[in-house]
Order: sequence, then structure tokens, then C-alpha cells
Amino acid sequence: MLAFEKDSSMKPYVGIFWAALTALLPMAGCSSPGADLPLLSSAPDTSSYHLGSGDTLNIKVLGADELAGQYIVQDDGSIRMLMIGKVPAAGLTSEQLEKAIADRLRSTGSIVKPQVSASVQIYRPFYILGEVAKPGGYPYANGMRVLSAVAAAQGYTYRANLQYVIITRNGTESQAGVLSSIQPDDIVRVPERYF
Repeated sequence: MLAFEKDSSMKPYVGIFWAALTALLPMAGCSSPGADLPLLSSAPDTSSYHLGSGDTLNIKVLGADELAGQYIVQDDGSIRMLMIGKVPAAGLTSEQLEKAIADRLRSTGSIVKPQVSASVQIYRPFYILGEVAKPGGYPYANGMRVLSAVAAAQGYTYRANLQYVIITRNGTESQAGVLSSIQPDDIVRVPERYF
């Protein structure tokens, strides 16, 4: 008789347990957005950095001091230089741009044997969105990682998933850890956690 009383007193709890289990079961497979994305490839090779609009370059031409200075890659992807005019720069590495400027100087007859050096002085910004205190665009510094990008945006919100971020680079989304390297023009998105 005592065993029967124990079972009947447990009946309401069993019903509540099954109702809770039924409600939570569909959420068991849920995870934050981007959990199924491929991992970001290895650390970026900074020697093959491709220029883009917004980069500020320091350009020098041996024997032509009037050409030395800072040049910003314009929205149309070019720089404008004295004597040779518009030079396409977006999509090129610094070495390829040096060659393009030297070829243009040679073809216009401005300088017979030009020696050009071009280096990135200020990189274009990166962007951070999602569960951070201040989403937006921020200046890129050489060697930046996801964690320093989050710090620039004044940290995570209380809803942030701290396990990974989603990085969009050249139109491709990947999952990355907090110690992954970022590049200029990357879009870093901190997803919301569900639990």
C-alpha cells in the first residue's frame, strides 16, 4: 500500500518531467549561428597582402623626390601620382604596385631606370559586429587577433558566445577562435549564445 501511495504522489512530477523534456528536446540540436561553418585557414601571409581602397601607402622613387609621399588607394582602386597620373593599385601586392609604377614611369619616359619602393603605412579598417559593446569599423594594426578586435569594440555583451566568432573574408564565411589572426577589411561577427 505504501509503494502505491509513493507512485501516485510521483505522478504529477513525472508529467512535469515529460513536458519539460518534450519542450527542450527540439532545442538540443541548436547551437549558435555559424557553428557549422568550416574553420578559418591558417594564419594569413602578410607578405602577400593585397591592397584595397582605404589603404595609405608610402611610395618613394629613387632620384624623383617630387614623387615621394603618402598615397591613399581611392574608392576606384587607384592612386594618382604626379607625372604618370592614375595607377591601378587594388588587388595588387606592394611589389606588384612597385613594378606597375616603374613600368609606367619607364613607358612615359619620365625616368629611364626607375627604382620604386611602396609599403603600406596605414591599413584599411576591419569591422566587428554582433554581440560586442560597440560594433563598427576600427583601425587595423599589424598582427591583430580576434581578441584584440573584441577589445577595440569594448568587449563582449552578456549574450555573446565566447567560444568562436564568424569571420567574413573575401566573401567567404569561416569559424575562428579568439586567438585567430584577422586581416584588414575582415568582418568579424560575434554570435549570440543560446544557453
